[in-house]
Amino acid sequence: MPLVLTEEQSMLRDSARGLVADRAPVAHLRKLRDDRDPDGVSRELWKEFANMGFAGILAPEEHGGSGLGHVEAGVVMEEIGRNLTPSPFLSTAVLGATALKRAGGARAGDLLSKLSAGDLLLALALDEKPKHTPRHIETKATRSGNGFTLTGAKTFVVDGHVADLLVVTARTAGGVDDKDGVTLLLVDPKAKGVSIERTVMVDAHNAARINFDNVAVDADAVLGEIDAGAPLVEAILDAGRACVASELVGVGEEAFGRTVAYLKDRKQFAKAIGEFQGLQHRASHLYCELEITRAAVLKALQMLDADAEKARAYVAVAKSRACASANLAVQEAVQMHGGIGMTDAVDIGLFMKRARVCQELFGDARFHANRIAKIRGY
Repeated sequence: MPLVLTEEQSMLRDSARGLVADRAPVAHLRKLRDDRDPDGVSRELWKEFANMGFAGILAPEEHGGSGLGHVEAGVVMEEIGRNLTPSPFLSTAVLGATALKRAGGARAGDLLSKLSAGDLLLALALDEKPKHTPRHIETKATRSGNGFTLTGAKTFVVDGHVADLLVVTARTAGGVDDKDGVTLLLVDPKAKGVSIERTVMVDAHNAARINFDNVAVDADAVLGEIDAGAPLVEAILDAGRACVASELVGVGEEAFGRTVAYLKDRKQFAKAIGEFQGLQHRASHLYCELEITRAAVLKALQMLDADAEKARAYVAVAKSRACASANLAVQEAVQMHGGIGMTDAVDIGLFMKRARVCQELFGDARFHANRIAKIRGY
């Protein structure tokens, strides 16, 4: 399959680029941050995303969605990355929609319809340790009457403070690091025993710490099969990882573009600093790294649409490369801007902060390098 966008995907990219650049540029992030907005995201903007078909981009058409694939979701994520836009697109349109679509069932269908209309925000409550360790689940769901009692704590829950519904991974059998014995539950964040603490991250985006203290959950809140949720979790995470890699492509390329423009504009010794060969070499190297990463990410997205089971290694390569190349891009950007690059007076430092958060989200470069090694049998 050619590593280029189709005509339809290019048109989608142009639509997303126009909307995000016009309605949610970097200045939008600054305003939410400086105003200390209680949500940290614009629900009005999310409605516009829904009207454009972005909220339900992965949802089936019979549930009001666009019925598109991961490549298209990645296209939107890249534009979000270019503009550092705080948006529930990842948590709801990618992670949430994947969970509901893969789990199936009548309730999932109803929720997908609300999600596609922009009337439902979801958040995946998975991680419990400082570093991404998806298999480690201490949160327990014990049988109680016709349902479960949920006890435990989650951290780094993206958009967890604004979610209308939480997708929670809980252990219903086995030990804390066992692959089997995991169940996914839909939990109302307003239910008795749920406490949520918003954590504004270094990049001014949003996450939450969530505690569950003997929360009663009905049996119909189960997503997928009881004790057999690990494959569903892996599918949700791979969709998220590939889309975060797309966001990192956007972050890296925008940082690169702004830096090249600065090299052409900034003058020292009566000529543009971009004329110095040392900086030209560094910019050329960075361009090549970003193009290789773009190809790797697009291949991973294509594989997720073609055969999700075979896509795991491709997703790991994409996320690992995206972490490394985005990190290189923002470091070079700050260095080539000089001292002003470290200040809040210019936007380039914001790209470094966002890149750092995205690197940790769903596994950093080392996590995925190790994952590739395991997939290859090492």
